[in-house]
Amino acid sequence: MARRKQIVTKNQAKNQDSASPVPSRTGTDGITGAQVADYLRAHPDFLTIHADLLRTLVPPRRHETGNVLDMQAFIIERLRADHDDLLATSRGNMTGQSRVHEAVLAFLSARSLEHLVHLVTTDLVVILGLDVVVFAVESVETESAVGVRVLPPGTVDRLLGSGRDVHLDGKAKADPIVFGEMEYLVRSQALIRLDFGGKESPGLLALGSREEGKFHARQGKELLTFLARVIECCVCSCLGRLQ
Repeated sequence: MARRKQIVTKNQAKNQDSASPVPSRTGTDGITGAQVADYLRAHPDFLTIHADLLRTLVPPRRHETGNVLDMQAFIIERLRADHDDLLATSRGNMTGQSRVHEAVLAFLSARSLEHLVHLVTTDLVVILGLDVVVFAVESVETESAVGVRVLPPGTVDRLLGSGRDVHLDGKAKADPIVFGEMEYLVRSQALIRLDFGGKESPGLLALGSREEGKFHARQGKELLTFLARVIECCVCSCLGRLQ
């Protein structure tokens, strides 16, 4: 009887050890391994949302037999997927950069302001794979150069916000004041401020695509800003204002 009691006591101690509290990140004790396991079972996408944790986990050794999940293979697959995403993003950036460079070279060949506007509103559509490009300026006048859309004063600040130069929208509700009759095509847009210096009214370069998400808030703005600065310089050059 005494021996049986001793065995039971040892088993109880063993069970207590296996459920020993795991300190949380905040330093508060009381979370057991079983609770962590239960939480992960109830939230199977936890490691997908917090993929960075995969780099901190210590995977078990590879198992070829039995009913044991290969955590090591899972982590390797996750890291491989992250690497592929990074490569895809890098390739996309390189493609975008080469297309912007192609557009800049085209703009530099403009023989007049009208020619420049034509290049911006037609060639840029093809080069960047868009559906519509609008070159607009604010003015109280109702008429302007061919291909240039006239916007009421204050429109650029209303669309971009005061002090902002670029607005990217992946699920755009296009403004008909900007895109006119082509509004129905636009599902994603990039709006870039054009500043011609001096007392000139601000302008707007509006890029529209029927592809939802082609432009989005997390996208880098450097290439688009560079494109706008080149257009500004070309406009000033055509008007004889570039020193």
